[in-house]
Amino acid sequence: MRRGAGSLALCLALVTALLSACSGDDGDETVRLRVLATPDLAVMAPLLSDLKDETGVDLSLDHRADAETKPPDRDRYDLAWLSSDHYLRLTDKNATRGMQRTPTMTSPVVIGLRPGVARKLRAQVPGGRVTWADVADAAAVGAVRFGMADPRHAGSGLAALVGVATAAAGTGAALRPEDVSCDRLRGFRSGQTLTADTGPSLLDSYADHQDEANALITYESDLLALNATGRLDDRLEVVRPEDGTVLADFPLLLLNPAHRTAYDKVTRWLRRDSVQRQIMRLTHRRPVNTTVTRDARLREPVGNALFYPDRPAVVRALLADYGDPDRPTTNQVVFLLDFSGSMRGARMAALREAFAGLSGADPSASGKFARFHRGERLTVVRFGGRVLEEKTVTVTGPEDLKALVGTVAGGGYGDATAVWSALDRGYRTATRELAADPDRTVSVVLMTDGENNAGLSYAEFVRRHRALPDAVRASVRTYPVHFGEADAGELRRAAARTGGRMVDATGSSLSEALKEIRGCH
Repeated sequence: MRRGAGSLALCLALVTALLSACSGDDGDETVRLRVLATPDLAVMAPLLSDLKDETGVDLSLDHRADAETKPPDRDRYDLAWLSSDHYLRLTDKNATRGMQRTPTMTSPVVIGLRPGVARKLRAQVPGGRVTWADVADAAAVGAVRFGMADPRHAGSGLAALVGVATAAAGTGAALRPEDVSCDRLRGFRSGQTLTADTGPSLLDSYADHQDEANALITYESDLLALNATGRLDDRLEVVRPEDGTVLADFPLLLLNPAHRTAYDKVTRWLRRDSVQRQIMRLTHRRPVNTTVTRDARLREPVGNALFYPDRPAVVRALLADYGDPDRPTTNQVVFLLDFSGSMRGARMAALREAFAGLSGADPSASGKFARFHRGERLTVVRFGGRVLEEKTVTVTGPEDLKALVGTVAGGGYGDATAVWSALDRGYRTATRELAADPDRTVSVVLMTDGENNAGLSYAEFVRRHRALPDAVRASVRTYPVHFGEADAGELRRAAARTGGRMVDATGSSLSEALKEIRGCH
């Protein structure tokens, strides 16, 4: 009897030991977990030894620049600690379904401005309440020159891109495919002068090249940390845009369910009030616990939290349109403007008002995102029964825009409407420009209020279009604006043939129609 009882006790002890060894989380030995981490989490290093001492869990962080944009290797890592898992959950839903996540701290993506720039910007907007549209407007004219991490690699850069694009859409909801069918961020993009693959690298780049930028778009915590280093000629003023921000909550993700016990120990420790206070002092990030009193600099309300897109195609389109921040964008629009006699009076006044709005006179949020910007190449072709005038400018400042507006404001009228001859001229201009710069993006905007009654027929235009170089036919799209007595059917067919789309201005205004197709390519 004693022998049987002893054997049973021995078996139970062996089973218990075996289970503990398998999990590695319940015994007295230290549990070592491999953690995929973004570089933004390197600042947490001083707390990890305390975490190990108090929980028995040793976190070994592998900081990777691509941690947020590639699916985590579950064979290599037990946990993932990211600034945001938005992109991961959007692009790898099967892998993240049911995955345990715990927010550990928060920080909104905001903009830091040099004090003088901030004062000028606030003085130009109602109540001094700066929006992303105001930032885009200032970037378009060169008043704001900013640094931002590459959105293809860094969570802060992608969150900033999502925030600005959401503000540009003006819906107050998550971005939809139709919201990014035309790139509204080109004026904003023209103001970027610094970039880096990670948030910490961006801070170093700005500190080392302060003559190249006067603003930074990144996490609030990054700006506060940089201001505290003493490396800046001018401390940056933190501006939280009125139209909202995207919030990072730095989640800790459980990749290996076998380590659930250790994961729970770590997350409970990280969310203690005392530890949250340490995290706040160390990282300048906001505590997730409402019971923790925030430092004075973190008491400013975050404001409207913008939604993250819920469709992978939206993010892919945003990243494709934004491109490589290290390479300047070279885009050109060829405007074919009907100056036939029927355009006299109210119609011409509306056209001139539309161009003035795109040149900076439109104070609306949509106008600020749609305006002409520095570095953009613009061609205006006035036509009647023939081409009356063609003028091309590359925008470097207000004088170039004045010259363009002057071309639209002046000049005489034709006695007929040669729609397809004008469009053929637009494609010949596009062909010439692409030959000079194959990387350039060229689009054609055709504005007419009447039917074709001179010059080429539609069939002849089609024949000439077919004879164009493949690169021109594949990339140069036409966006007709229909109003007045123009033939909507023919304009729609021309748009479809070239890969563009027609915009109908009969129920709105020329200004709204032009803003709708700004950035289309």
